[in-house]
Amino acid sequence: MSAVAWDPADLGSVGARAPRRPQLVVLPGGREGGAAAPAAAVRITRRGRLALLALALATAGVLGLTGLSGAGAAEPLTVVTVAPGQTLSEIAATQLPDLSVSTGIVAIQVANELNSAQVSAGQQLVIPAG
Repeated sequence: MSAVAWDPADLGSVGARAPRRPQLVVLPGGREGGAAAPAAAVRITRRGRLALLALALATAGVLGLTGLSGAGAAEPLTVVTVAPGQTLSEIAATQLPDLSVSTGIVAIQVANELNSAQVSAGQQLVIPAG
């Protein structure tokens, strides 16, 4: 058998004061309606300004160098009309003499988006540069 014992002072009946419970306190200066406080202005330090300047200069440098690579004069495209009985290998051999015939055929196929080596008389073919 067990028993529970307590002291009457624990109950606060013998003149002992019970400890106060914490309570919420309303402080002045709050905003009505739960609106958020305005954001504080962003302040950039000297180091931050230098970092932003370096980033801007690097971006301008990359864009400037990229723009210079395309500033050269564009080479005019060579267009050849296929004659009757002419093959793509003949065209590659005469128009691209610096390349092997097979490499020239592939270059012409890629430039003209051809799926095969078949060409027909009167067809216009773009010859890629070199």
